[in-house]
Amino acid sequence: MKSIAITILIFFLGSAAHSAKAQNNRLNTYGDIGWYNYFGTFKITKNIGIHTEYQWRRDNVITDWQQGLFRTGINYQFNPRVLFRVGYAWIETYAYGDIPLNGMGRDFTEHRIFQMAQLSHKEGRVDFSHRFMLEQRFVGRYSSPDMANEDEYPLLNRVRYMFRLQIPLKGNQIADKTPYLACYDEIFVGFGKNVNANIFDQNRIGILLGYRFNKNVRIEAGYLNQILQFGRQIEGRNVFQNNNGLIVNALFNLDLSDR
Repeated sequence: MKSIAITILIFFLGSAAHSAKAQNNRLNTYGDIGWYNYFGTFKITKNIGIHTEYQWRRDNVITDWQQGLFRTGINYQFNPRVLFRVGYAWIETYAYGDIPLNGMGRDFTEHRIFQMAQLSHKEGRVDFSHRFMLEQRFVGRYSSPDMANEDEYPLLNRVRYMFRLQIPLKGNQIADKTPYLACYDEIFVGFGKNVNANIFDQNRIGILLGYRFNKNVRIEAGYLNQILQFGRQIEGRNVFQNNNGLIVNALFNLDLSDR
């Protein structure tokens, strides 16, 4: 348990250090968010599966839109510890918050292609996972205020890394009818010629209580912190959104390979 406590401490101190370094020359905004998410995986052969998800992301906890995100992909389970996925995502971002992400204060659409590798392992009672994602993002942009719809979709490249751990709250493993605690941190970094004003894109921290009903169904709920840096500056200052709120996940994992 001592090693687990040290891991968690390092995990959160790293995020706090990044936040402290970025305090200079920044414009901060604050929001209360609620993310309500569905994740479904359908195994169709021994190694191949289909991933689906929809994330209903809300501002002011639930009353206003923040984002809508649909993502789907093909899984390849290389072995019990290694999972690969390729797929597509559609994202609609709304003009939420004190300073909207879009410089004209308008909604915009994003089309995204992604590649993912996830590595998992278990140490004692704790399950660890490391998720690496590479994204090619075609983000909608208005060339002038007169345009009714986005007429440009420049390519933005981004890499993501998420570290997650989870531990059962009874017993030695997360089995059926088992509550558990999960913590994760994910950092997003942009790169390439269209990276704009920064390479740091955002960071997310989640602390969740979960319950596994059976091998097919789990639910999780808890606290989410999102720090997001704009790809543009305002009066020479970097703009950061500091969002805190609720996250709820419903996770379904169905094996259709033997039906």
